[in-house]
Amino acid sequence: MGIVASSGENTTISITAIDSTIKEPVAAASQQSANKNSNSLLSSIFTKFSPHKQFYFKKIKDTDIVAAADTVASQPFAFGDFSWLNGNSRKTSPPAFDSKYFTGDVTFDLNYTHSFNKPIDNTVVGSTALARNNELQLSFMGIGGDIHVNNVRGRVMMQFGTRSTVVPRNDGSSYKGQYDLQTIYRYISEAYAGYHWDKWHGINLDAGIFMSYIGLCSYNNFENWGYQPSYTSDNTPWFFNGLRLQTFPTDKLKVELWLINGWQTYGRFNNMPGMGFSIYYRPKERVDYVSNFYYGKDDEGAPGRYRIHSDNSYQFRYVNHPNGKFITKAAFSITGDFGFENGDGVSPFGKGGKDGSYLPAQNFISGMFYNRLWFGKHFGWTIGGGYMHNPGQYLVLTPTGYADTLFQSQTGPGSTFNAWDCSTTFDYMPSDNITLRFEFVHRAVTDLGAAPGTTPLKGYFAGAGGVTSPSGYTNTGQYSYTSSGASIAPPLSSWGGWMPDLVKSESRIIIALLVRF
Repeated sequence: MGIVASSGENTTISITAIDSTIKEPVAAASQQSANKNSNSLLSSIFTKFSPHKQFYFKKIKDTDIVAAADTVASQPFAFGDFSWLNGNSRKTSPPAFDSKYFTGDVTFDLNYTHSFNKPIDNTVVGSTALARNNELQLSFMGIGGDIHVNNVRGRVMMQFGTRSTVVPRNDGSSYKGQYDLQTIYRYISEAYAGYHWDKWHGINLDAGIFMSYIGLCSYNNFENWGYQPSYTSDNTPWFFNGLRLQTFPTDKLKVELWLINGWQTYGRFNNMPGMGFSIYYRPKERVDYVSNFYYGKDDEGAPGRYRIHSDNSYQFRYVNHPNGKFITKAAFSITGDFGFENGDGVSPFGKGGKDGSYLPAQNFISGMFYNRLWFGKHFGWTIGGGYMHNPGQYLVLTPTGYADTLFQSQTGPGSTFNAWDCSTTFDYMPSDNITLRFEFVHRAVTDLGAAPGTTPLKGYFAGAGGVTSPSGYTNTGQYSYTSSGASIAPPLSSWGGWMPDLVKSESRIIIALLVRF
């Protein structure tokens, strides 16, 4: 999952626009575009046989940029217009709040979603973008910005809305020891400070909470081609807590190193931190690659088990005709993730132990593909989907309510989870600051198996009966609450045999209003 308030990169680069490109050399707004490692042969094939020729019979052209490329003075990725990227800001206008020492960033993300399953408790299961059905919800209100005083830098982004509960709730590290980490951190999406060195095309060292770079999608839905992320992004980290070192050897390359508490964790599960790296490469304006790698020990009660995860994406803009009368731009993104856990009773693909026992498989294999068309300057259409294979269920988003209790009782080594999704999205973008989005999403689980000796779930998504109680309310039974506000369900026996209604598929419509200044 992943991603993040990133910057806009402009067609005509001004000083303000360059600062907002990533704000890496100046003020650091974290960037969440994602692309796979370079394949020059593949790129040449796409260029030669581009669908662009079917529309306009002209060569693909990159935007003319006034900033000189690959010079000491040039900012990273300022040589081209990257506002077309999935997971990157499409804003090409200057920030609404800007000064010598502070650049503001404000986002409003409101949604209304209707599930055709019509759960009685209005609860959405298995999403970090959505929380409640059939209600107008404030999903995310981000308020903050970048502080830049000479070479000292910092970023603060407060978050309010349903995502301040939905995203942190899967962090089990907060239950280790005393003090409620989810309560003290939940309203912060980013808070880091550091220093910038004028070496190469910029070097930054930051400490704090920052958005992760695993998964294609941005944390800020204003920057994404769609609203509900596919499993690859939704089930991989949205944030990291620790240190990062960003280096820009050229204006087309970023190499970033992480030393963090863990995989989307405020605290640390075991005795070692997580670590990893991210490599961004944009050889041309129409091509974008990123490769991420993570290593850590993130299993409660299994200190000898380690996790490895690799995330790789590629984006290609195959039409660029800004003055066209029909399709003005077209691009696609493809992402593939591979990871596994090993040790303390599990293996990457399943094998026999030294004592003759069987070590079940725990791995994560997923992918997603999206294609987007732009019609004029104000309309966009995206279609795509993805697939996730996760035996061991170690990255599956935990359901809510009674479904949480049932899920925890059947998950673990030997369990299975295979799922797929598809979506289509239509955007109306009257200006750089606002998007009105309409989306249809279908998600389904094809294989949901329990760990040996446990009772399997009948489904994963919320059905008509919901996951809360027979009435759909938590104030009609014996619910209790933690200091962080999380509800704790009473024993199922208190409901006279009622069980949460879990089904293997769902279809929904999403209407979202996204505003950013």
